[in-house]
Amino acid sequence: MATVPEKKRIRIGDVLIAQKLITEDQLNEALAEQKRTGRKLGQTLVGLNFIEEDVLLPLLSEQLGIPYIDLEHFHFDRALVQKLPEVSARRFRVVVLREDSDGFLLGMADPTDIFCLDEVTRILKNPVKPATVRQSELLDILDIAYSREEDIASLAVELEDELTESGVTIDLSSFGANVTGNEAPVVKLLQKIFEDAINNKASDIHIEPDETVLRIRQRIDGVLTEQVMNEKRIASALMVRLKLMCDLDISEKRLPQDGRFNLKIKESNIDVRLSTMPVQFGESVVMRLLDHTEGVLSLDKVGMPPDLVTRFRQAIHRPHGLILVTGPTGSGKTTTLYGALSEINKPETKIITVEDPVEYRLPRVNQVQVNEKIGLDFPTVLRATLRQDPDILLIGEIRDRESAEIALRAAMTGHLVLSTLHTNDAVTSALRLIDIGVDGHLIATALKCVVAQRLVRRVCESCGAPHEPDVSEQQLIALINLKSESADYRMGPGCPHCNNTGHRGRIGVFEMLDVNRYMAEALRDNDVNAFTRSAVENPGFRPISQSALEYAAEGITSLSEVMRVSALIEDEAIHGEGMSTINADSRE
Repeated sequence: MATVPEKKRIRIGDVLIAQKLITEDQLNEALAEQKRTGRKLGQTLVGLNFIEEDVLLPLLSEQLGIPYIDLEHFHFDRALVQKLPEVSARRFRVVVLREDSDGFLLGMADPTDIFCLDEVTRILKNPVKPATVRQSELLDILDIAYSREEDIASLAVELEDELTESGVTIDLSSFGANVTGNEAPVVKLLQKIFEDAINNKASDIHIEPDETVLRIRQRIDGVLTEQVMNEKRIASALMVRLKLMCDLDISEKRLPQDGRFNLKIKESNIDVRLSTMPVQFGESVVMRLLDHTEGVLSLDKVGMPPDLVTRFRQAIHRPHGLILVTGPTGSGKTTTLYGALSEINKPETKIITVEDPVEYRLPRVNQVQVNEKIGLDFPTVLRATLRQDPDILLIGEIRDRESAEIALRAAMTGHLVLSTLHTNDAVTSALRLIDIGVDGHLIATALKCVVAQRLVRRVCESCGAPHEPDVSEQQLIALINLKSESADYRMGPGCPHCNNTGHRGRIGVFEMLDVNRYMAEALRDNDVNAFTRSAVENPGFRPISQSALEYAAEGITSLSEVMRVSALIEDEAIHGEGMSTINADSRE
């Protein structure tokens, strides 16, 4: 059994008051809140913002005479963590960090929990020693260490065996109900697949049948990772189950189908958009996961730098005009637009959105779902919305000349119009409208602002280390002509925290172009060169490639990540037109 030193019998509230970190009144309020919620006193004090967790935990460690460990930079052993069953680790908020000659070192959210120490000692059959850790970091490690990959593989084998024994018979019991050992493996398998994706913060799940195997892939931080299984026959069972959840035709395997459903995994409310596609060896399915737990982000939290937030805020408070947000799929365009809508959504303002599909629900906003199967396409809906007396229109995407012209004319007649466009950067967005056949005079009059954005992966904080740029990366730095004497380039070799990728999490990089009269005149004349020259010479314009490289110089992202996501850099390398020329022009 674990021995508890006398030093552990402390009253944390008294210690904090003695250290003058909280007042007597704050302690009494926290004790009353603790009595109401049943939470630990330390968690209650942090939750009430009476003390910072980074101040409380080191003090608690000092009083208890135990170490305080920063798990963000701790390289844990997944096999060692799994020595303690997941149910116990989550119940007691504890993680096995190290095995020493005198027992196990435990990271604990509450190191004064004597019952936890005794119970974990009994389970591990070895002495244990506590260490203080942040609860949020502890839960992150548990999510990473107790991966569902082995469970998924095991359930796939079970489902394959069931299909082999019973032919094509499949138990279609309700997904999301309490799953027991007697219910269908297909239900439990899907549940594990979704749980694994949510734990990994995946944005998409791909299920792809091949000739002899089945691939389940997750897009994490914009990059796909895969799990390959030999049980190819289970693909049809998964497809049937998913189609039923979306109310799709399970007998139709020759044509693509789209659907959506909702599910709750742990504390996350997930909206799933599903798309099927007939492929050579069956049907491929891709599911986009939209986590609505946190709701719509405010404009200050979408990742845009403060100076751009100020300029963008000025743009969305205009009474009329067209504002475009551009970038590839999955770059966060919708998040930015909804952040803008949440700010200008007032009782005195009528807002209508036209989307395919509607991704987030906003109160007071009239949101229209496009349905081309019944003739409810973008142009049709846009014409109807203009008869609904709107002040602000959000158009999910400008796809063709007709929808572009309707949007531009609406922007000219007293409406503020926000939309997205699939282009590489802000400068080419206006030119793209000309390419699809829109008159330059119309664009020059209505277009006010273009924001281009990308998402780049952050260097993992746990394993990131100083990095010396190689030859190609030095060429990249020279190409963009970024001069930084204190550059701190970093790269991560990979660790369990980042699934051995060297990157963990993402951050947005942006460029913003305010259309001035020189650009407008160039658009009226359809003069591409003059427009481009006026844009890059604009003092407020900073190319997205330069923004990304500045993040790399600060050690936030890696140079390899800048090269991966910057299509602009790639185009310049191909055509031999470096950013150094552009930057030199802009300084003249």
